[in-house]
Amino acid sequence: MRPTSLSSTDKALSAAKVALFPLLLWQAIQVRRRALDLPEPEGPRLGEVQPPPNRKLQPEPLRLLVVGDSSAAGVGVAHQRDALAVQLAQQLADELGRPVQWQLVAQTGLATGEALALLREAALLPADILVTALGVNDVVRQIPASRSVEQLLALHAHARGQAGVRYWLHSGLPPMHQFPLLPSPLRWLLGSQAERLNQQLQALLGDQRDRALRRMPPALRCDVKNGLMAADGFHPGAQGYALWSEALGHFLARRWSRLERH
Repeated sequence: MRPTSLSSTDKALSAAKVALFPLLLWQAIQVRRRALDLPEPEGPRLGEVQPPPNRKLQPEPLRLLVVGDSSAAGVGVAHQRDALAVQLAQQLADELGRPVQWQLVAQTGLATGEALALLREAALLPADILVTALGVNDVVRQIPASRSVEQLLALHAHARGQAGVRYWLHSGLPPMHQFPLLPSPLRWLLGSQAERLNQQLQALLGDQRDRALRRMPPALRCDVKNGLMAADGFHPGAQGYALWSEALGHFLARRWSRLERH
């Protein structure tokens, strides 16, 4: 990916970061001090789910690989059955009427480059679909968006070469400007940078035959009180994971059905 000149948006964000640097640094330190350190949920990192008996249309399983950071790992709930990978696999099984074998490769705190390294060390099972949930830690660490995009493409290439992935769906960054944990203006800056990375990913991935970017559903508002966000104000809660999985699963089921017809 060739480096590009800074857009007016990038320049404005850079100028704001410089002007607000002392305040942003102080806020970042305070956030780290008061943030709850939630554990990754218990439960297996691979398995198979079944469709309802009256819905089973195909005996051959679909194979799903989920790669990501703490949100993919399920931080915010107590067990993997309430997290992204299992619920997404079940959504696909229900909609497609076939078993779904799933594997999760995820870890708290990973930026995209670290997720790529983790994937390279993992014993990957064959997979038809890759779902990635990465980018929040890239934004938090101020990793250039161009580098994050390059590493995400390398991750996809590795999954395709080693696991045989045929379709890749990247889940867009969440609305960080709504995260309850983050104070303003830190919330505004990180949210703006997250949206900028989403825009670059959308331009790259688009809605192609073998890959796509899928944004968070509008209904997924960042609210701790209704269970959409976990108690730390930074990760999804049980209801958030359910809505996220449903949205991704519905999109993937329609897309996969279309791919298999051609």
